[in-house]
Amino acid sequence: MIGDRWGVTQAEVERRYGCDALVTDPTLEAWRGVTVHADADKVWARLRQVRIAPYSYDLVDNLGRRSPRELRDVPEPSPGDPFTRAFGIDQGHVLAVDPGRELTARIMSAYMSYAVVPQDTGTRLLLKVAARTHRAFAPALSVGDLVMARKQLLTLKALAESD
Repeated sequence: MIGDRWGVTQAEVERRYGCDALVTDPTLEAWRGVTVHADADKVWARLRQVRIAPYSYDLVDNLGRRSPRELRDVPEPSPGDPFTRAFGIDQGHVLAVDPGRELTARIMSAYMSYAVVPQDTGTRLLLKVAARTHRAFAPALSVGDLVMARKQLLTLKALAESD
């Protein structure tokens, strides 16, 4: 599918993510990834920040309000917590958490898992999105998600590397 992979290896596509157990027979699967030159704990601390702002194109998904650049003391997410905050309101819900390793959430009909994977030269920040949607809409959703998710991951990468 167009736009279904960005910055990931075949092994990262083939690994299991928390969202895999939640979406049977998905019509959309997309994988995104970046290498962050920072320790996994710094990447996880930045990933937790997604609970207070989207960290993507703020003009598009946060009414122009800039996502915070300073590291805030955001508590560990728990299932049932709001996933993020955009347009001035909570969006989605946290479904599962493996602290420091993986966060799985849902927004509308999309399920997503963020994985923090330590490596010798830094940390991989991976995202998998899975959804059941009309097959005709899946390619457009994949491309739209690619644009927004790429910006989010690159922003989180830059912030974690500057900590």
